[in-house]
Amino acid sequence: MLLSLDIRDVLIIDHLELAFQPGLNVLTGETGAGKSILLDSLGFVLGWRGRAELVRQGASQGEVIAEFALEDDHPAHAILSEAGLPQSDTLLLRRVNSRDGRKTGWVNDRRVSGEVLRALSDTLVELHGQQDDRGLLNPRVHRDLLDSFAGVDLGPVRAAWAGLSQARKALAHAEGQLQSVQAEEEFLRHAVAELDALAPEPGEEAQLDAQRRLMQQSERVSADIARAATALSDEGAERLVGDAARWLEDVADAVEGRLDPALDALSRAMDALGEAHSTVTACMDALEFHPGALEELEDRLFAIRGLARKHGVLPDELSAFADDLRGRLDRLDNSARDIAALKRDVTEAQAAYSAAAATVSDTRSAAAQRLDAEMAGELAPLKMERAQFATTIKPAEAGQDGQDSVTFEVATNPGAPKGALSKIASGGELSRFLLALKVCLTRGQPGMTIIFDEIDRGVGGATADAVGRRLRALAQDAQVLVVTHSPQVAALGAHHWRVEKSVTDGQTLSRVVPLSAEDRVQEIARMLSGDRVTDAARAAAEDLLSAAPQSQ
Repeated sequence: MLLSLDIRDVLIIDHLELAFQPGLNVLTGETGAGKSILLDSLGFVLGWRGRAELVRQGASQGEVIAEFALEDDHPAHAILSEAGLPQSDTLLLRRVNSRDGRKTGWVNDRRVSGEVLRALSDTLVELHGQQDDRGLLNPRVHRDLLDSFAGVDLGPVRAAWAGLSQARKALAHAEGQLQSVQAEEEFLRHAVAELDALAPEPGEEAQLDAQRRLMQQSERVSADIARAATALSDEGAERLVGDAARWLEDVADAVEGRLDPALDALSRAMDALGEAHSTVTACMDALEFHPGALEELEDRLFAIRGLARKHGVLPDELSAFADDLRGRLDRLDNSARDIAALKRDVTEAQAAYSAAAATVSDTRSAAAQRLDAEMAGELAPLKMERAQFATTIKPAEAGQDGQDSVTFEVATNPGAPKGALSKIASGGELSRFLLALKVCLTRGQPGMTIIFDEIDRGVGGATADAVGRRLRALAQDAQVLVVTHSPQVAALGAHHWRVEKSVTDGQTLSRVVPLSAEDRVQEIARMLSGDRVTDAARAAAEDLLSAAPQSQ
């Protein structure tokens, strides 16, 4: 419920404080007095998109503060919690419009964005007028309104839709992969067979290249290596060193140890010669290969290099590349089984979604019949007992909220074709349709402030009285604010304010005055007779007020 509205330096308002009450609150005043400014100001603090410039001439900024009372289960608490904002049984909204156009908002003294304010406003205030395209006249939200009226639980159908969407996505991905792999199946099978036949190993190319260079040099160097082996053998240097050692050993004692260093050196030389001979011999063995070995080695080396170039990889990567191709072939071979399983998943998900959507459709159909019956009961007191209201449900494209489209349609006379509210009903009829619909849709939804902006335009007399009484009935469960030019509606208000405009020192200002019982008589008399209030008008105003119920 809206508790108070504090407006400073907005358009033609310098400072205005309003304390609203439960029940039916009416605001009256002459055309141009500033009633719409109050709604603009409230919309501004709620984050609604409206006038670009609200700052009063001569002021540096405009400011609006709105205070709301919240019950413990009010839906605004969830938004506050999600935004990390402090919570209590009251909600304080404040928004400032600077002269340079910057707009800054606060919730419970915490800085917030316009999106947070708008999210909160959806739980706090509803604004309705004859050309209300934010809600009742917009067919795109009729399904949501019916769901709210019916108390539809969309959780199961949304979960089923998510499951179906995921199953379809998985199947489409698998089929896309299969199609891609199928297009290259012939290549894959040929490439894998070719790679498997060659079976290259990591590091093999470098090893083959080194062996090839060695084999190419073997004929040129083998003769020299053989001569060196002979020179180092017991027929060459090794024999001569051995002879020298024996000769020196025979005379070593005669020279009393003077030859010992030479003998040690010759011993080491014999070891070194033996090691050199073994290495040279091993090299000779390595250089020995059968005729055609070089050709065979080059064939394999060139085959490895050719495959690497063909597939655009390094020779050492051929083995891993072959593993990848084999994996793609395995997926191709297994894809038929996988896709069959995924198709079963889609079928099961579709069945689950269809069942959940059918449950929602049944709930909507039952609620539509109940809403139509309640609307018939509401239209009769509004002098529209011959009019018809119908909630039309038709199949629609499946989605997360089911597979129904919902449209509110009316016929103003028996036998006339039904059509959209905004196209069939005249101004006065539209007002009453909207009011009746609002009464039906808001039952059992306390805590909302509902604003009707001249929704009674185009009706008068007994019809206007009927409109006022339905507004008063609606105010039993919700706080209702009505901007009206109808004396019949104004007389039924529990709380009455007059919006008036004055010129002081050449400056036009608007103010809102709470009316006493006597002031109400004068104001309703003005609404009945115009600028010149007659005794007859006062008497008529007193009659209207006395006929109004004395309690909400």
